[in-house]
Amino acid sequence: MEQEEIKIQIKEAQKQMDNTIEFLKNDISKVRAGKANPALLTGLLVNCYGTTMPINQVANINTPDHKTIAVQPWDKNLIKEIEKTIMSSDLGLNPDSDGNLIRLNIPELTEERRKELVKQVKSKGEDTKISIRNTRRQAIDIFKKMENDGLSKDLRHDAEGDIQKLTDDYINTIDEIITEKEKEIMTI
Repeated sequence: MEQEEIKIQIKEAQKQMDNTIEFLKNDISKVRAGKANPALLTGLLVNCYGTTMPINQVANINTPDHKTIAVQPWDKNLIKEIEKTIMSSDLGLNPDSDGNLIRLNIPELTEERRKELVKQVKSKGEDTKISIRNTRRQAIDIFKKMENDGLSKDLRHDAEGDIQKLTDDYINTIDEIITEKEKEIMTI
């Protein structure tokens, strides 16, 4: 019975760590790497029809080349609203519209800007590692409480070893994700 409870706690911690990794991947996909990527527009909300909707639900977004993002609204009346949303975002992009299609030209990044973006990505990686370690700490606290409620010291020690191995694996995954994004940013 106790081992089942430990497995449940480890599975729960693993699920939390998976969610943390997914959040990191989503978060750094929005970091501009000098080439057009529709993910840059993820999270932008457009005011339309009396409500706010994600931009990808009111327009088709694609990349005709590595320097351009094309946004084609399904309703042409939304062009001004989409332009306003893009200009008010922190992306630093200026939309160019011909009345049917909005083009976003992605400028080349300077070496200095690339280094700033790498620092930003590394910082997000460190924050994610802290979150993973907090999940580990919470699981260990639960194991200690279980020991106080009658769990054997050996089982608690084994459970802590399992959660530490899981934590190490996720920390390595974060390092790989950050290294990959760093290469993408620094590639000209």
